[in-house]
Amino acid sequence: MSEVRKRIVFHGRVQGVGFRYTAKYLAQSMGLAGWVKNEYNGTVLMEVQGRELLIFKLMEGLNRNMHIEISWIDSEDIPVKEEKGFRVR
Repeated sequence: MSEVRKRIVFHGRVQGVGFRYTAKYLAQSMGLAGWVKNEYNGTVLMEVQGRELLIFKLMEGLNRNMHIEISWIDSEDIPVKEEKGFRVR
């Protein structure tokens, strides 16, 4: 299966609730690459790369966290690039 890369903006109660480190743990456990960071407007920005099914599983895992409340998600496909690992910015 080919890899995809997505730029995703999470809105809701996503800062100060362990979102970035939960995302990092889940992404690493699934072998996904990319990064996640807080934005000044209260959203969280993520670029994630890997098999699309695994990216959807990452999203499901984030939605299961009792402290995180995602109100909505903006997502767009972006070009795949050479990247290893997943990190918090």
